[in-house]
Amino acid sequence: MACGLRGAPNNFSTPTSAFLLLSSPRPSSPACLSLDYTQNSTMNSTMMSLTDLLGATDSLSTLTSTVMGVPGLAESLSSASNITILAPSNDAFEKFLATPAAAAVAANDTAAIQALLSYHVLNGTYPASAVMETPAFIPTMLNNSAFANVTGGQVVEAVMQEDNVLFYSGLLSNSSVTTADQNFTGGVVHVIDTILTIPQNVSSTAVAAGLSGVAGALTRANLVDAVDSLEDVTIFAPNNAAFQAIGSALPNMTTMQLASILQYHVVNGTVAYSSTLMDGSSIPSMSGQNLMITMSDGDVFVNSAKVVMPDVLVANGVVHVIDNVLNPNNTMAMPDPTASMQTPAFPGATSASDVDFTSGIPTPTMSIGMGPTMAEEGDSMASATTPAEGGARPMMTGAVGAAALFAGAGVWMNA
Repeated sequence: MACGLRGAPNNFSTPTSAFLLLSSPRPSSPACLSLDYTQNSTMNSTMMSLTDLLGATDSLSTLTSTVMGVPGLAESLSSASNITILAPSNDAFEKFLATPAAAAVAANDTAAIQALLSYHVLNGTYPASAVMETPAFIPTMLNNSAFANVTGGQVVEAVMQEDNVLFYSGLLSNSSVTTADQNFTGGVVHVIDTILTIPQNVSSTAVAAGLSGVAGALTRANLVDAVDSLEDVTIFAPNNAAFQAIGSALPNMTTMQLASILQYHVVNGTVAYSSTLMDGSSIPSMSGQNLMITMSDGDVFVNSAKVVMPDVLVANGVVHVIDNVLNPNNTMAMPDPTASMQTPAFPGATSASDVDFTSGIPTPTMSIGMGPTMAEEGDSMASATTPAEGGARPMMTGAVGAAALFAGAGVWMNA
């Protein structure tokens, strides 16, 4: 697949050192990025500063108050260069404050506020005209390892859909650009209608997505902490129907056998977004065997499993939901792209009405969106969910602990 932004400068200008308050080093080689680099430095003298632009935009008054409420943050943003800011409107903040996540706010937390704001700052200048129908994954300034374990910074997905510029974040939360290309001396601002959601860890995302089979299997195999703590991962996560299809094979599996199967679904050290997958490519899994990628008429398959929900961003990489459980002892299983359902990769296994090992898996408290590529009805999730509205609490990555951290939203409530 081709990447989804126009143009192709070889590098980015370095954000000024004052911007370090928002976190950390730039990505040295942004994944799958090209852009239409339109900012002209000779025009900077006639452009407004960021603080002037925010102050002059009535629909951004809540964001302005939030930025001003964090000591030194306004100065750091104003002195940064070559950035794109996805600026939540007042309505976006109001919508967030009506969510359960906001109800859990207890006290101000500067680290959490900085993490969320840094996730709204893209590394590079991206006008709306650069966003294409093929998704692109743009690194942000969120590099704090307490919230993200992705080399080069956690990403957002940018895509053009029906002439609308959309940004997808954690839990496939959908943020639409309502006012584009507000230029300032350091880059460009796009006003968005929904606060971005910082991607959650793998286990929390699985629960929110209704993937109780994955969540239960990780728990049974004692792999929850290990998977949540990895850095730069791609996970092919079977939906519940996939586990049901091999239901007879599951109850008698040992913990070691189940762990080996799950490891075959994990690629460690590579974040393979959908736009970077290539037909015929072979990707090494954590179990040691390779996974084969096949593309046919716009569909993506891994071995014999079809990707039915691509690009669910997680704290340490990306999850692609698939319709078949992969078998490390059947690595040559190949898809039949013309079939409505793929043959299970476990010969002799028969289906079951329930998904094994899901007892005790919590009921989702957050929903997940459908993303820019809608799967066929019934293909993707175990149960229907409504599109995520943004605002899920930032969570520490598994390497640090899954503490709830979004107390900082109290600044917005008191603004």
